[in-house]
Amino acid sequence: MIVPALVALQIAAAPPLVIRDARRAVTVPTMASASGAMVRLGALQPMLPVNVSHDSLAWYTVEVWGARMQVQVGATSVRAGGDVYQLAAAPRLENGRLVVPVQLVTDVFPDVVPNVRWDDDAKQLVVFSVDAATRANLRTDAALSAPPRRPERSSSSYANELPPPRVRRGRRTIIVDAGHGGVDNGMSGPIGGWPKIYEKDITLAVALKLGERLRARGIDVVYTRTSDTLIALDDRGRIANRAGGDLFISIHVNAASPTWQDPGGARGFETYFLSEAKTEDARRVEQMENAAARFEDSPSVGRDDPLSFILSDMQQNEHLRESNELATMIQQRLRAVEPGPSRGVKQAGFRVLVTAYMPAVLVEIGFGTNAREARYLSDRSSQDAIANAVAGAAMDYLSAYERRVGGARAGLGTGR
Repeated sequence: MIVPALVALQIAAAPPLVIRDARRAVTVPTMASASGAMVRLGALQPMLPVNVSHDSLAWYTVEVWGARMQVQVGATSVRAGGDVYQLAAAPRLENGRLVVPVQLVTDVFPDVVPNVRWDDDAKQLVVFSVDAATRANLRTDAALSAPPRRPERSSSSYANELPPPRVRRGRRTIIVDAGHGGVDNGMSGPIGGWPKIYEKDITLAVALKLGERLRARGIDVVYTRTSDTLIALDDRGRIANRAGGDLFISIHVNAASPTWQDPGGARGFETYFLSEAKTEDARRVEQMENAAARFEDSPSVGRDDPLSFILSDMQQNEHLRESNELATMIQQRLRAVEPGPSRGVKQAGFRVLVTAYMPAVLVEIGFGTNAREARYLSDRSSQDAIANAVAGAAMDYLSAYERRVGGARAGLGTGR
């Protein structure tokens, strides 16, 4: 009976959410979770006209006075207009009702919903009093200014829609991206051997370990996903920009082409940065990783030509040069721990890198189609070694960059 009692105590200890306007204050009950307090959106109704609609699969739209936010059950990212916000916990369903982190109300609502603000001193959401006519105008204005729920964005206009970064001073921030997830398993393997692996599981395990190693070195870490969920390719870079990231590292597992003479024998690791693919093999990997877009409800940015605008941007070109340096250091570090051969630094037009306005790389940590490498990649000690190597390379790069610019904490990512 001790464990149930402790759980009950934790639930009881969840602090309530207070919402007030000029006339009254309402206390909304919350529920405790391992990642913070959660709240049922329907409980906000006395103070806010919250409407929740089910879009498709795990996607829901939350609308308040015409402002729309899209959330996904099991995913920690929230779409609101052109912005992507990252939550500490994922929304979930309880008895058919949507339950979200209180952070959605305290952090996202004030940025998105008209007529509200968060009073951090009083720990209250403040709703400004308006009459019915004004509320109708707010709904109309928000509806006119808000984009469609699943907008088509051209590559030429997207650069102007990037969300403003949240700049963290004094510490570096690295975005760690675990490739694939949810319905997108990525590659599966090996060919003619064991154990059976899925790319999404390997990338998540290595990404979480990489984040731990970076935090131990004094780095702030933001994950694009921490569970088995699908995150849109363009949203991953936008999460990085929103967090004011200095570096973006995307972890993947390679797969051999079935047309090769000995596909099961292909081995090795390679690191990519964003540019036009120069070889047939780079184009193969580019097409393989970009194919994840087929699982998304909404279209990816610049699907026809993901490089059409990014390479003409002078700031991004500087990031590409820095990305090449980071990729080289990762390859050097991985050479000391990986049993397979180094396949070198390569370039390709990965959509997951297009929207990350900072030095960004995609690391193919091995061939899951090779039985020997599949065993290596699924081993926990091997995952530790890979994470340590990539973390060490990131620290090498940051140290070299700061020496190169004279020791000052110069900006790497968006808005720095």
